[in-house]
Amino acid sequence: MKLLHIDSGILGDNSVSRRLSAATVAELKARHPGLAVTYRDLVANPIAHLTGAHLAAGSIDASQHDAQMRKDLADAAEALDQFLAADIVIVGAPMYNFSIPSQLKAWIDRLAVAGKTFRYTEKGPEGLAGAKKVIIASSRGGFYGAGTPLAAIDHQENYLRAVFGFFGITDLTFVRAEGVNISAEQKAKSIAEAERGIPALDIGLAQAA
Repeated sequence: MKLLHIDSGILGDNSVSRRLSAATVAELKARHPGLAVTYRDLVANPIAHLTGAHLAAGSIDASQHDAQMRKDLADAAEALDQFLAADIVIVGAPMYNFSIPSQLKAWIDRLAVAGKTFRYTEKGPEGLAGAKKVIIASSRGGFYGAGTPLAAIDHQENYLRAVFGFFGITDLTFVRAEGVNISAEQKAKSIAEAERGIPALDIGLAQAA
């Protein structure tokens, strides 16, 4: 079994999403000691944002690619291969300005490859990565859940549900700490609640192993 662990929080040791993603990985490793873990920190080791040159590279002879483009293509291919090879993906994804970090968006852009994670058909798009399990370690400064006044401007979790769903992934779980910027007390309470829920996660690895 292979696990891919992605972090995108920019606050280092103070990042709530990193804390939750690490706790989730630790729980799964305790359950499954043989789990092979690949880790990428998208802040320390970012993937370049998508450009027109990258999109055009496939129609250009490889001998005409400069060193920077070769590096970019190799990095994109590695990111996609890691994602495709993983049985479970854990993503540390904080909310920044109602959406996800640009570093995480850059990574997702390299996964959205026709013929690899999705394809277009006469009946509409079809996801090709549906066998995966994805856990999102989500942190939000306020409260954005269903029924809250700010629910309409949640472009973080809603986007992640949509894009992984587009890839065909239906087994998607959120480990969530909300309201972490409201007060120190609320932050501690939200983190504790999220961490208490991690051991109870039902992700079905035993059935997939």
